Amino acid sequence: MLLARDLEPLEIYLSAVFPDLTQNEFDALASFCFNVGLRAFETSTMFRMLKAGDKTGAANEFGRWIHGGGKELPGLVRRRADERDLFLGR
Repeated sequence: MLLARDLEPLEIYLSAVFPDLTQNEFDALASFCFNVGLRAFETSTMFRMLKAGDKTGAANEFGRWIHGGGKELPGLVRRRADERDLFLGR
């Protein structure tokens, strides 16, 4: 119940800004935005690529978000790969 409540504003936002996403794309972006925050997403290259209709380019941006505390984190590498695969429908 708490997660659903936390995700609701994010889901409303994504639906409004990107109304033509597939369910897989939507789910991947919801996971990504929940993790990095909407502000970081809104100022990202991924966001700009999505707004321009470049979904392939946007998918490739997931792999850039793998650092925490200045270090590459194996958990983030796996998470971003999973989000990218989901976004691409794999």
